[in-house]
Amino acid sequence: MATQAPVRNAGEDSDTAEDATATAAAPAPASARRERSWLRTTGDAAWRLIGIAAAIGLVVYLIGLVQIVFVAVYLALVLTAVLLPLGNLYDRALPRGLAMFASLLTLLAVVGGLTTYVVSTITARSDDLVAQLTSGLDSLAASLPFDVGTSEDWLLDGGVWFEENSGAVIDQALQGANLAATGVTVVVLAMFLTVFFLTGGGAIWGWFVAQLPARLQDRWEIAGQTGWRTFSGYTRGIAFVALTDATMAGIFLTLVGNPLALPLTVVVFLAVFVPMVGPVAAIIISAVVTLATGDPTSAIIVALGMTVIAQIDANVLQPLITGKQVNLHPVAMALAITCGTVLAGLLGAVIAVPLTAVSWAVFSRLRRRPGAVEDGVADDDTGAPTTAADRAAPAQ
Repeated sequence: MATQAPVRNAGEDSDTAEDATATAAAPAPASARRERSWLRTTGDAAWRLIGIAAAIGLVVYLIGLVQIVFVAVYLALVLTAVLLPLGNLYDRALPRGLAMFASLLTLLAVVGGLTTYVVSTITARSDDLVAQLTSGLDSLAASLPFDVGTSEDWLLDGGVWFEENSGAVIDQALQGANLAATGVTVVVLAMFLTVFFLTGGGAIWGWFVAQLPARLQDRWEIAGQTGWRTFSGYTRGIAFVALTDATMAGIFLTLVGNPLALPLTVVVFLAVFVPMVGPVAAIIISAVVTLATGDPTSAIIVALGMTVIAQIDANVLQPLITGKQVNLHPVAMALAITCGTVLAGLLGAVIAVPLTAVSWAVFSRLRRRPGAVEDGVADDDTGAPTTAADRAAPAQ
């Protein structure tokens, strides 16, 4: 007996098709949409972070290949930032180019005079300094609870060690000579660049911006202005702080009667350029040198006095002078210095804070008013437009 299949009319088929279409077109649940949105956002952010990390790694690698050039350019920018106010002062009585060159000659005269004075002072008192150093080391060795010998024993042991390791010592001396030659090359190149940065830095930057696509020129112009303002402000501020700390340290060490007051003053001046780590190193070096040339009481007094100077630096001078330029949390500064030291040693520790401050200032400036940056309008105090077209247009 044959079974007859159920008969479905055309209306039922049409309703079924419409239901299927409606089901397929229905929006996904809110939870599913949120999940897909979260995954998409996280994935996009992850790829951006990977790209940024790769770009930073590439920049660090390229800098390592041309480290001498990078150091020379950085030193030239530092000198330019410091000497530009002096050049502007000379500019009131001299032509622009001659005024900037005179500011560089002033720096060379000051540095040369201080170096000559330090060397001549140490040379003239070399016999007294050697006697004080020998006496201080012998007193320190005698005060220890265990026997470490005397200075004469150390000299004899040093002579024996030199004879046994003369080859290694010669290699180290050759490496030191090579390092000194590299340092001279860096200084000469930095001076050469400083002359051009002082006399035509704006024209050089304008030429660079002009080579970029037109849609990027205004953004780069604003970024360059912000970065240079931050870098120059930080550099001038830290130079003033270093000079103030060195002056206080020199006066204090002279009053204490330290025979190496002037060389230690130079150490204090240079140590300020290494944030956080430099002042601590200056305190330790000053105390150790005082202990070697004097007595433990003098060393303690010097350590306490240098600590007071470091506290004035950290709690008064730095916040007032460089705090506005380096808008970074101390944790961020510590991490930047650590990363810079790991990547590039002492050089990384020196440049970590200013480079991080410049990067953050540029990022904050471009993020603050993206519409204005796209339109080329600077967010300055005057509210004047800063597009390339506006800068090129004659004043009405």
